Amino acid sequence: MDPIFYVLCLIIVGVELYLGATFIKSNTTRLLLSVMMFLQFFLWGSWYVTAPNYLRTIGFTGKDIGWTYTVGPIAGIISPFFVGMIADRFFPTQRVLGAMHVLGAGLLYIASTQMGSASPSAINTIFFGYMLTFFPTLALTNTLAMRNLSNSETEFPSIRVQGTMGWIAGNLVMTFTGFEKTIDQFSVAAGIALLLGIFSFLLLPSTPPTATGKASAREILGLDALAILKNPSYLIFLVCSTLICIPLAYYYQITSRLVEMVQLPIGQTMSYGQMSEIFFMLVMPLLFARLGVKKMLAVGMLAWVVRYGLFSVGGPSQISAAVILGIVLHGICYDFFFVTGQIYTDQAAPPHLRGQAQGLLVLFTLGIGMAIGAQVAGWRETHFTPTQQFADKLEGLKAIQWGPLWMEPAIFAAAVLVIFLLLFRNPARQYTAASIPTDVPTGEIV
Repeated sequence: MDPIFYVLCLIIVGVELYLGATFIKSNTTRLLLSVMMFLQFFLWGSWYVTAPNYLRTIGFTGKDIGWTYTVGPIAGIISPFFVGMIADRFFPTQRVLGAMHVLGAGLLYIASTQMGSASPSAINTIFFGYMLTFFPTLALTNTLAMRNLSNSETEFPSIRVQGTMGWIAGNLVMTFTGFEKTIDQFSVAAGIALLLGIFSFLLLPSTPPTATGKASAREILGLDALAILKNPSYLIFLVCSTLICIPLAYYYQITSRLVEMVQLPIGQTMSYGQMSEIFFMLVMPLLFARLGVKKMLAVGMLAWVVRYGLFSVGGPSQISAAVILGIVLHGICYDFFFVTGQIYTDQAAPPHLRGQAQGLLVLFTLGIGMAIGAQVAGWRETHFTPTQQFADKLEGLKAIQWGPLWMEPAIFAAAVLVIFLLLFRNPARQYTAASIPTDVPTGEIV
């Protein structure tokens, strides 16, 4: 095993021990929320970026992989509003979260038992069922954390960074065990989902519904959350977030094959992006105060352009350093754009709709944007992949036209950045999640 692997593991353990000790001294609730975030993203990271490297060995084509990464976003379109409304109105958030993960664990287990015998379409159908349970939890964990913090702008990043640690740990475990190219990655994910479900029921702080009364059809469909779009700047933010998720699909869907082509350990190398997240997540409160929403989001989008540009150069020339640097930039891409966006959404939404507002963000980004991106990425990868068969897998990977494959999302991300810079306006002043006055119109920051 590469010595750097052990160094990275020691760093993770050290940071976790330090943060854990700090949280225990300061606030037990923060410790529990941190464990929740760690397990949530360990679960996702244990299979999401390495799945294609196994699924292709059991007959999945580029088109099949495209659907593997499309069923999740489709589930993200369908489920977050409804589940968010349930958490806002009917049941404590931690119980809804627990139920989703327990059900998801069963579906992941079923999927793992069918791999190698069932058709790709049948397996993708089970994946779709699983994603119906998983995607709402992305919004639920954000909502649960922010509702149990006194100031989300300053406290949430230190909680969310534990999700980054969990993703890294999931990637490293897959490399260390050799599961990154085997079916065992899905068995691990099922076990973690079950553990997180039990943890949610037994240990997470009680987070009761904030809305009362009979639910209307508008709430069931999540239409009330659309009122946040009355804020013109938030509308521009949501449109740009949706568009930027189209090239995001390339990263999760194709990068692991690029890493395999330059002969680097897949899970370990992919985790470098999340490692850079740790630093930027911890300094986010300072940067947020200095830069504001617009500059934070713009820098994040610019990093996407640079990242895909590096891939377009490093792929054809097989420059592993360029590939690694592009992956490391994922920390800026994700933190500056998505985490800032989560905080901005929490600020823009009225308290009784924050669950649905986070669901709205998930629907448009990880739902609509990623669904379009997954199909486009599968189509473009197939277009730039030679149709001839290669006896050696590595030679087949080298034959892919990596330059134009990655230059396309780089140009697209640059166009989104220009649109955002021209149209988005910073709020005149901003409120923290705990200080939004009750007289502010729905969805508006003044």
